[in-house]
Amino acid sequence: MVKVSIVVPAYNAEKYIDKCLKSLINQTLKDIEIIVVNDGSKDNTLEKVNKYSDKRIKLLNLKENKGIGHARNEGIKKALGEYIGFVDSDDYVDKNMFEKMYEKASKEKLDVVVCDFYKQIENTNQTIKEIIPDFKNTNLKDNSNLLLDINLAPWNKIYKRKLIVDNKIRFDEELKYEDVPFVVKSLDKAKNIGKINECLNYYVVHNKSETTIRDEKVFDIIKIIDQVRKYFKNKENYNDVVDELTIRILCNYNIQQRYQKNKKIRKKFIKESFQYLEKNIPNYKNNNYFKKRNIFKRIIEKNEIFSLIYCKLYSLLNL
Repeated sequence: MVKVSIVVPAYNAEKYIDKCLKSLINQTLKDIEIIVVNDGSKDNTLEKVNKYSDKRIKLLNLKENKGIGHARNEGIKKALGEYIGFVDSDDYVDKNMFEKMYEKASKEKLDVVVCDFYKQIENTNQTIKEIIPDFKNTNLKDNSNLLLDINLAPWNKIYKRKLIVDNKIRFDEELKYEDVPFVVKSLDKAKNIGKINECLNYYVVHNKSETTIRDEKVFDIIKIIDQVRKYFKNKENYNDVVDELTIRILCNYNIQQRYQKNKKIRKKFIKESFQYLEKNIPNYKNNNYFKKRNIFKRIIEKNEIFSLIYCKLYSLLNL
């Protein structure tokens, strides 16, 4: 039986796919399958993948581009491994990543294993260690703060395939930021979650990536947050941590509107973000989240007008 299925969604990834695939082919864990989902690429991604003769690479060639959520879901359908991992086509991993992740998961009977990761800024020598607070094997019921401590991206984790399949956990195919509900539901359904205290994944941040250039799809994050809140609606023990998560995400996205060149979108998003907070968490300004922020950030993030002024000034000074 394949130990780990690694799903690689790829769309117009000709510049990066070689580095990604080489990091997977050279894994010290050999009993893997690499499911590359070519999501209707218009460049030479398909040709790049086809040149590899490694039989562990399984190509799923989609004729139309339907988005990363759909591509990952198609990969899950094809996965045969005991565990599933995800690697984005522009990222790469340490050669020991999946051996270390699988060994821990297998020996300690874990449903989900997470690891620390590097954030690498494209075209620079800047590599930042992103360290997730350490924890002993646990689950969300016993440690709800995992929702705040573990990053809500799928790629520095492996998941027991049975967990994903039995609970019908899938990526949203309509909205951007589709990975948040997937990771949240996986953590919630997992009976045992563990962590490796090593940076094993390299997350590459592009200068003009979706994470730095905000378009109208940024409004999807409010819908995604609403999905998460509705998912936990009848689980009272999670109210405080879900409120803090909501505030943290929306404050972060408000401040990231400093990169937004469209003034109308910037203003509209910040307005709707604060409206959502006022409606769903009326006492949000007293939330524990702000106690962790320095006074400068606290003043800006709590107030709609100050958030707008900050983003506007930043945009003007960085034209």
